[in-house]
Amino acid sequence: MKRYWLITSLGRQMKSLSGVDGAFLHLETNETPMHVASLHAFDLPAGYAGDFHADIKRQMRRRLRLAPVLTRKLAPMPLQFANPVWIEDDEIDLDYHVQHLTLPSPGTQAQLEDGVAHMHSQLLDRSRPLWRMAVIDGLQSGQVAYYFKVHHAVLDGQAGVLLSQALFDVTPKPRAIPRGAGPHAAHPEHPGLAELAAAALKHDVGQYIKLVRHLPDVAKTLVGLLGGTGGTGSTPGQANGRLGQNFSFGPKTPLNVPITGERGFAAVSVPLDTLKRLAVVHEAKLNDIVLVLCSGTLRRYLAQHGGIPRKPLIATMPVSLRQAGNTEYRTQATLTLVNLHTQMADPVKRLRAIRDAAGAMKALAQRAKGVIPTDFPSIGVPWVLQGLAALYGRSGIVEAMPPLANVVISNVPGPQVPLYAAGARMTDYWPLSIVEHGIGLNITVMSYAGTMGFGFTTAHVAVPDPRQLSAALLQELADLTARSRPAARTSRTR
Repeated sequence: MKRYWLITSLGRQMKSLSGVDGAFLHLETNETPMHVASLHAFDLPAGYAGDFHADIKRQMRRRLRLAPVLTRKLAPMPLQFANPVWIEDDEIDLDYHVQHLTLPSPGTQAQLEDGVAHMHSQLLDRSRPLWRMAVIDGLQSGQVAYYFKVHHAVLDGQAGVLLSQALFDVTPKPRAIPRGAGPHAAHPEHPGLAELAAAALKHDVGQYIKLVRHLPDVAKTLVGLLGGTGGTGSTPGQANGRLGQNFSFGPKTPLNVPITGERGFAAVSVPLDTLKRLAVVHEAKLNDIVLVLCSGTLRRYLAQHGGIPRKPLIATMPVSLRQAGNTEYRTQATLTLVNLHTQMADPVKRLRAIRDAAGAMKALAQRAKGVIPTDFPSIGVPWVLQGLAALYGRSGIVEAMPPLANVVISNVPGPQVPLYAAGARMTDYWPLSIVEHGIGLNITVMSYAGTMGFGFTTAHVAVPDPRQLSAALLQELADLTARSRPAARTSRTR
């Protein structure tokens, strides 16, 4: 992957944002913050009598240079005529970046979720590196927690897993940080107009050249997709039929409305082995089980809020375009659509239908991933995207048009070994993400150390009580497990 760097006359390195990362900046409004986050619960070591907030701040100070996202800030272009560039910030204010929050008594899980939802509604300060965290105590369980958010312009889900490698340890004893990971030489001067313009032009010229070179590959891939089977082992007619189920508008639901900036959040963890056993029983993938649980959760929720639509709900799902070994901190993903078949009451039949639909879409995305752009020229783009973002929520388009997708569902593979922060063992890893006008619910799932953490990020106007969703998910899991037991016994007798 080619990188576009400019070394300024001041000795400063500037890194251009990709087109996709820039879009997350320009589409951000007060109603639609564009950061992603995670909530972590920890067991303190036996006999611990320290200050966890102070320990975390001390650890962050030592690890700032282990991940570029922690020290980069934006240098905006004059008049925002193109994407800003990343520069190093040599004055990181950890008193700002590492907050301390004590929950009011009794410190329930619901209070924790509500506090995190409030923090998730607040925009990040663009004059600083685009991350912030809050260390949280006062939990009824005796645990401690922290919430960490970072702008989506900085990273995607897979890059978030890379960031966790810098933040956490795999043993209770924190690892030694090499001396070479210390602060860089300071360059406090802001890049000048000429330097910023040169960075924008250099980036865009490179992208135009890249687009022209890739046009033959794009045409060849499109011809193959239109005429092929999509890699599913079926005939072209069957493959196109399965794909056609995904490419349709979803029904209007209470989830698909213009939103405000107020957020809700609910979290639940389930044993990963339980989901894997269900996948084996039904000859499905783990992601298919996640989708059918989300589908059933939505059925249960909508049954109490306006009724289950006859037309199936459509989910939009991120698909990673990251190549093996790629450790760049930027977004490398695209979106695809999957039919959730919510019109089917039987979870087993629904699972089979989702399995086929999701498999066809994944095969399509994999075949096309080599030509899907994650970067593009940016001159003039900020004006266009900022105007569209401001117009979209107020124009009535959301209410007038049927939704292309009803919900965002994302499944991110996470670390499968226990992680530690300042000696405390992480017990739960719950993701938070982005909701938008017309899509007031985002379900992001993260596997961690034998558990699967489901995070329900909601717009309050779309889902007033997100804990109804987490409760519905557990009910759906129990129902699917009960209906799968006869099949499990049959498979063991063969």
